[in-house]
Amino acid sequence: MQSSADENAAILVSVDFGKSDHQESLQELRLLAETAGVRTLAIIETRRQRPDAALFAGSGKIQEIAAIVEQLEAPLVIFNHDLSPAQMRNLTAKLGTRVIDRTMLILDIFAQRAQSHEGKVQVELAQLKYLATRLVGQGADMGQQKYAVGARGPGETQLELDRRKLDRRVHLLKERLEKLKHQRKVMRRARNRSDVLSVSIVGYTNAGKSTLFNKLTKANVYVADQLFATLDTTSRRVFSEGAGDIVVSDTVGFIRHLPHGLVAAFRSTLEETLQADLLLHVVDASNPIRDDQIIEVNKVLAEIGAAEIPQILVFNKIDLQDVPPSVQRDDYGKIRRVFLSAKSGAGLEGLQLALAEAKSARQAHIEQLLSEE
Repeated sequence: MQSSADENAAILVSVDFGKSDHQESLQELRLLAETAGVRTLAIIETRRQRPDAALFAGSGKIQEIAAIVEQLEAPLVIFNHDLSPAQMRNLTAKLGTRVIDRTMLILDIFAQRAQSHEGKVQVELAQLKYLATRLVGQGADMGQQKYAVGARGPGETQLELDRRKLDRRVHLLKERLEKLKHQRKVMRRARNRSDVLSVSIVGYTNAGKSTLFNKLTKANVYVADQLFATLDTTSRRVFSEGAGDIVVSDTVGFIRHLPHGLVAAFRSTLEETLQADLLLHVVDASNPIRDDQIIEVNKVLAEIGAAEIPQILVFNKIDLQDVPPSVQRDDYGKIRRVFLSAKSGAGLEGLQLALAEAKSARQAHIEQLLSEE
């Protein structure tokens, strides 16, 4: 353990309720903290059957954490869970320092990463809705620590000024999102009238989606070995060998326990996924829990109504596994899995073949519909 010298340092707390993914979730919390620019001072784990109603982790464990907070002069404690407003108030009082939960940390990362006007509006909307129920009596503290993790975006003092102002702001942001949604719908309608295959790249965060997007489109989208490196949906029209013109969209990465409010806030961005003819579901082939990550991504796709869109699993990073590039077909002869390295380009021809076949299938479907009219 080490003493804190800056406000962007934290103690991480994770409670094991006996679920099989506890360690993976804790590792993600460490990566989330790192992505937010937080230095981890200590990690505290404990086991319980169920959350404590008042303090989430129980009074004995909270006393232990309070002693470590004092010893390390920790300015922040991050819980790897969603805390109720009452729990957050109680923990702040007991620990004598700022307390945030997993959702608040993710919101902070989103606030840092949003680049487009729409992305910023969506983040602010999600923050306002979340913080409105969590006015935990540390307004001055949050106002002074404007750039501290968990305090980015609309500060608590702003929210306390006038609840009606908050409601008006939320209404205004929703109106803005509706206008942006309409603009995108007009652009999509024009695209759908043309003979263009629409492809959305989806997947768990840090699976290599943006690297694959850059390789396919020769674009220069920001790529980093971090969670949520991409936040705004980026689309490019490109020519693919065998498939002709296609529109490829790179989307925000998914993660386990992704806050429902964030999924709702980003629904308009994710509508690009909903309108796709084909989803390229990128999987980190080198990750030992890749099967769990596939399940988590499919859960979010189902939540936004994209479960029925044709999907190809793209197993990326095969160069880390010594796996040869290949494609796998289903019982109907359709390519369902592609094994490649987006970084080196090995196996990319297999994906291009899959795109060409998807384009042919789309054309055949359109011709069938026209013949039935």
